[in-house]
Amino acid sequence: MKNKLLYIFIFLSAFGFSQSSKVQVEVDTTNIRIGEQFQYKISVDGTENVIIPKLENLKGLEVVDTLKIDTIKNKLVQKYILTGFDSGAFYIPQQQIFIKNQAYLTDSLLINVATVAIDTTKIKKFPIKGIKGEPYQFDDFKNYIYWGIAILILLGLLIYYFIFKKKKQTEEEVTIPLLPPYEEAIQKLQELDEKLLWQNNHIKKYYSELTGIVRGYIERELNIPALESTTDELIDVIRDFSDVKSIETNKETIQKLKELLQESDLVKFAKSKPMSHEIEQDRKDAKDVIDNLKPKKEVVEDEVE
Repeated sequence: MKNKLLYIFIFLSAFGFSQSSKVQVEVDTTNIRIGEQFQYKISVDGTENVIIPKLENLKGLEVVDTLKIDTIKNKLVQKYILTGFDSGAFYIPQQQIFIKNQAYLTDSLLINVATVAIDTTKIKKFPIKGIKGEPYQFDDFKNYIYWGIAILILLGLLIYYFIFKKKKQTEEEVTIPLLPPYEEAIQKLQELDEKLLWQNNHIKKYYSELTGIVRGYIERELNIPALESTTDELIDVIRDFSDVKSIETNKETIQKLKELLQESDLVKFAKSKPMSHEIEQDRKDAKDVIDNLKPKKEVVEDEVE
């Protein structure tokens, strides 16, 4: 019986020695103050097929950081940074390490976490301060800023509408008084000459504007709807006015007007192309018609008492 117990003791001792020789743990200190950090290190003999599980089952202690595994002289070294925030004595429990699919247990270590002693006699006392308000931030004023911007935009729109837009509308409403019919017609003839339409082969447009000037003069000066009348209708009306002596003109002027309007109709509707000297003559005839086609002047006799 004694021999059997001796064998069992020898076996357990050899197993424990084998365990401790393969895996070692150590800490740089076993006594810390609350919040202080210390290093916990696991060293494993061998580098092949080694599995070091995550550090778990800590009570009263916390893992701050897990450092990178180092290989030193055919050993694997895993380091951890630990700390504790509660006072007391806490164990780092045994950790299971696998080497070539065989499990090994580390030793458990006791860590004492002490509170920091405070000497209240040396603490300088300060009066109780009132509640300090938080500094102002943009969010505290953003609603007022948005309202301010909106009001400024509204005021800008009102100023623009009642000052600038009203002024612009007033300026647009100011109409330039029309020139007398004769002066207006002469001015338009000069502007037509400056365009050089027929010289640039725009003959149809030239005759359209030339006869438009003559018709516009007749309509304003004689109160005849010349712009809407055909050539024959207009000539008939003017002859009737001439016969009753309601206008001042002559047969030669009426004939020039008729020929000018007929030439214009041929250019516009029959694609006629008069020669340069004919166009220049029609321009002169238009001026003669305007000069010699006038409303009859009424003679007012003063009554003699």
